[in-house]
Amino acid sequence: SGLVHVKNPYLDSMEEDVLYHLDLGTKTHNLPAMFGDIKFVCVGGSPNRMRAFAQFMHKELGLAGDGEDLADICAGTDRYAMYRAGPVLSISHGMGIPSISIMLHELIKLLHHAKCRDVTIIRIGTSGGLGIEAGSVVITDTAVDSSFKPRFEQVVLDDVVVRSTELDTDLTEELLACSKEIPDFPTLIGHTMCTYDFYEGQGRLDGALCSFSSEKKLEYLKRAYDAGVRNIEMESTAFAALCGLCGLKGESSLTPAL
Repeated sequence: SGLVHVKNPYLDSMEEDVLYHLDLGTKTHNLPAMFGDIKFVCVGGSPNRMRAFAQFMHKELGLAGDGEDLADICAGTDRYAMYRAGPVLSISHGMGIPSISIMLHELIKLLHHAKCRDVTIIRIGTSGGLGIEAGSVVITDTAVDSSFKPRFEQVVLDDVVVRSTELDTDLTEELLACSKEIPDFPTLIGHTMCTYDFYEGQGRLDGALCSFSSEKKLEYLKRAYDAGVRNIEMESTAFAALCGLCGLKGESSLTPAL
């Protein structure tokens, strides 16, 4: 049916669903009227970056006005920022799996309550490149963990739940085809490795702690490259797992900063 699914039997018995971190709710807002025609959702770490993206989409879609006065729909909270440009929703998710996970739970419920259909969600942002030209755009085919496996491990109570992290292959190829219209940005398809930490988890030597040698770091990164990893960030496995489980066509397109 193209609807966004939620997999929580308790939601139907709730008198009101409060999307606390988005400052929205099923009683306080008419979610179908506000968001029912949304077709694309783009998420990224920085609030300012997602505001700039919404303004860019406003201009590209030829909407009325200059887009400079786009309102932050989540202005009542300081956790996330959300902007709308026609059928495109632009939302920040902060840094790391815990932050994007909270946002995605509430975003997915928002799209479900709004009765949105056939929604495509794309995560955009910077990442650390691995063996590729600086500034390249990596279109993720599979998000992998620090062992290079396509999985997201979530601790639920005292159980470790393992979820798949494969992304929509048709969307991957479609984005690659679109990239050929923009020759200024080298674009490739590859695995994206998701870590729980920016410093030691990504093999950086400049954190407050460093428990490995430079040689061990280089050996690990070579193994990651040989396994198909082309960039490293901190959200992709949670993003892929949640979107896949709830019927969202998802993709992660990232520009390595280094």
